[in-house]
Amino acid sequence: MPVSLKKGQKVDLTKGNPGLTNVVVGLGWDTNVFDTGGAFDLDAAAFMLGDSGKTTRSEDFVFYGNLKDPSGAVQHLGDNLSGVGDGDDEQIIIDLTRVPENITHIAFTVTIYEADERNQNFGQVNNAFIRIFDQNNGEELLRYDLGEDFSIETAAVFGELYKHNGEWKFNAIGSGYQGGLAALCANYGIEIE
Repeated sequence: MPVSLKKGQKVDLTKGNPGLTNVVVGLGWDTNVFDTGGAFDLDAAAFMLGDSGKTTRSEDFVFYGNLKDPSGAVQHLGDNLSGVGDGDDEQIIIDLTRVPENITHIAFTVTIYEADERNQNFGQVNNAFIRIFDQNNGEELLRYDLGEDFSIETAAVFGELYKHNGEWKFNAIGSGYQGGLAALCANYGIEIE
C-alpha cells in the first residue's frame, strides 16, 4: 500500500525498502474546462542539486531538451504534449546507485510551456500529482496529490528526493512559482538564454 503524503511531509524511501535501486517518478495532471484559446503543454523536469540547493552544471537539469544527465542516473522518458488520459503524463527514471556523490537532492518540477503567451496558469490545472514506484516490480511506494489551489503560478515544485545519512527520502513540497521555467532555473542556478 503506497504512502499518501500531504504538503511538507517527508518519508523514507530506501530505508523501508531494502534493495530499492531503480525508481520511476510519475507526474500527472488534468487541465480544466476553461478555454484559453490554446492547448496546454505541461513539462516535467528534474534538477539534480548539491548541498547548496543549486545545480553544479547545466547538464544536471534533466527535461525534454536534455533527457539524461551525464551519469545516467536520471532519465526523462520524453515530452507529453497534451496531458490527455489517465495515469502518469510524464515519467522520470532514477537509478539511485548511479547518482553522483555530490548530488544530495533531486527536485521534480512541472512548468506550463508558453504560459504567458497562452494566458495559462496552474489555476487551470486539476488533479496534479507525483508518485514514485519501484521500476523492478511496479509497486507504488508513495503518492502526493497537490490539493493546492494555485491561481497565477506557471511553475511548481511537486517534490524532491534527498539523501540523508546514506538513505534516500522524499519531501512533498507543492510550491508554486510565477515566471515559469525561467524562475525555476534561476532558483536552481541554471543560466538560460
